[in-house]
Amino acid sequence: MNQKIEFGQRLHDGMKAVGLEPKPSVLLNLFNARYWGVSVSFQAVSRWLNGQAMPRHDKLVVLAEILRMEPELLQYGRTVHRRVQDQRQRWEEALSYQEREMFDAYLQLPVPQRKLVREVIEALVLVHGKPKS
Repeated sequence: MNQKIEFGQRLHDGMKAVGLEPKPSVLLNLFNARYWGVSVSFQAVSRWLNGQAMPRHDKLVVLAEILRMEPELLQYGRTVHRRVQDQRQRWEEALSYQEREMFDAYLQLPVPQRKLVREVIEALVLVHGKPKS
């Protein structure tokens, strides 16, 4: 089967899996609300869902975030980097319930506010980072 068609099917299935109606208008609004670059058109999103085109990597990352899946899984249908998954699992196991809740809340913020939160954290790390040995 064609890679674009397979991608379109994974995108369609991924939307259904997270409770979204697999329609271009639904994906368009969610995508453009999260994407930091130039907004995409209805036609572009429609072509993704219909298996006529594949997005560039930066757009693929945002789509995967919306679908709560790894970008590799969305693009290829399988996870390419097992080592990355293992590291992610260890990282997730180290988080407390409160930290997970905080990350979930962070992911609900619009992109400009997420950027601001990252900048605040980076500033705090500079001031209160690891003590020098």
